[in-house]
Amino acid sequence: MTTDEQQLKNLYCEMWRALLAKDITTLERIHAEEFVLTHMTGMKQSREEYFRCVRDSDLNYFSEIEENIFVEVSNEHGTLTGQSLVEAAVFGGRKNTWRLQLVFDVEKRNGKWIFIRGKASTY
Repeated sequence: MTTDEQQLKNLYCEMWRALLAKDITTLERIHAEEFVLTHMTGMKQSREEYFRCVRDSDLNYFSEIEENIFVEVSNEHGTLTGQSLVEAAVFGGRKNTWRLQLVFDVEKRNGKWIFIRGKASTY
């Protein structure tokens, strides 16, 4: 495993720690300003809207168990696919456990990897 691949795996884990803790400061640091998340429903959220939903518990994450992380890197760009069992209550729904897959486009900026775009689905 290359250093970049390990850094991206660490980034995925850091993101989940921040989501569970509602640590918006960390989330802002690891997501590009132009970040857009596409939910499994097709709804798209800007970085600010996504973080607001996390902060306000519209997206309320309780636990995450990583099952797989796949990484592809080419120079300063890459794709990170994380598959996790996630316990969450979203947009007023009941607490449930999902097999959540997040596919991210990532980019290395100023020596650090950050999320550019994300797409959620189940696996």
